[in-house]
Amino acid sequence: MMNPRVDSFSKPWMRVCGLLICALLLSSCGGGSGNDAPIPPVLPPVPPPVNASGPGEFKAATLLKTVSSAEIAAAIRQDGAAAFVASPRYAVTAYRLDYLTIDGAGREILASALMALPQKPAGASSPVVGYQHATITREIEAPSHMTMLASPEVVMASLGYIVLSADYVGYGISRGASHPYMLSGPSAAVVIDMLTAAKFWRQTQQVPDNKQLFLGGYSEGGYVTMATHRALQAGISSHRNELVRAVPAAGPFDVALTLDEALKLVRQQYPVIGQLLRPGLLKYLSDADRNNVRDALLQAVMGADSDVVFMSTALDDYLADDRSSIELRSDVDDWLPELPVFLFHGPSDTTVSYLNSTRTLQAMQARGAANLVSLADCKAEPAGHLECVQPFWQFMLTTFGKAAKDL
Repeated sequence: MMNPRVDSFSKPWMRVCGLLICALLLSSCGGGSGNDAPIPPVLPPVPPPVNASGPGEFKAATLLKTVSSAEIAAAIRQDGAAAFVASPRYAVTAYRLDYLTIDGAGREILASALMALPQKPAGASSPVVGYQHATITREIEAPSHMTMLASPEVVMASLGYIVLSADYVGYGISRGASHPYMLSGPSAAVVIDMLTAAKFWRQTQQVPDNKQLFLGGYSEGGYVTMATHRALQAGISSHRNELVRAVPAAGPFDVALTLDEALKLVRQQYPVIGQLLRPGLLKYLSDADRNNVRDALLQAVMGADSDVVFMSTALDDYLADDRSSIELRSDVDDWLPELPVFLFHGPSDTTVSYLNSTRTLQAMQARGAANLVSLADCKAEPAGHLECVQPFWQFMLTTFGKAAKDL
């Protein structure tokens, strides 16, 4: 039998609890008057961009100029057969970007780059291109001097890409420093650090990118592109996850092979002297005599009027027949990429042997790259080094365009 004292107390209490539960259910299901709007979730604040400390640290962005699409089109027409041919869509605003990177000895150094931005509506995003230039022997030709309105960097920006082009150490703001020629570590660092510094600046200026990164370059630019791709894949940079595809063209990926082939031509032209120009013999010369040979070869390649200082580390390793050091410090041919690599080369190239690309393709496929790596032959006649520059530009634009979004 139910206790009347308990029953008399529990019934009113249960009625109150029932009313409270009903009220809570109604409010949670949008009941009541129907005028109560749902409370939006509280989102965490977006953290401010953080500048790197050391390599990759942004230092300054200096406005160079803004060029209209009509001016770029006129410059393309004026350049004629040598032009980077395209139909500009946007005006382009160019800046010089100053940032920290490392030199050939691993020390921090202030470097510079060209940053070309398409003038799109506010808030519109763009893919990013890291464009690596070929060997230049006059410092004034460095990208951040922007001596050409129809340069590849400006033209690609006019098509809708955010374009970044490192001057490299030894050019631009770092002129006078030794350029780490054919050294893979500093060659990759100058590009990756540029990408990091540029991203920080764009975030502070609300210039969005769409998280797509493309890399391309010809000759030394092809070498630097390959070194950068390999370093990104091996590292922890956020840019690694943004890379879509790379076009490293006509580069000296296998440095010893490149110099072997170059010396074959020298021996054909100068058979008597050529017999002495063999690493196996040169390593027995005194340091002074070997350095004289090295300096003569550098001057022959770079020209007597060069005002850029080239580090001779790779050439010294070669003349000393130090193949292990070349493989460690210079070669970028034998590794397994995880993203598409589109090689491009002229079969008649004697400046940078075509074997660089065929052997790189073979080495990567032997490691399991399969169809991730391809080699397109330049169709120019003759398909030499200089003759294939313009066909490379068109190949690169087509290759990027098949994957790029938000142009």
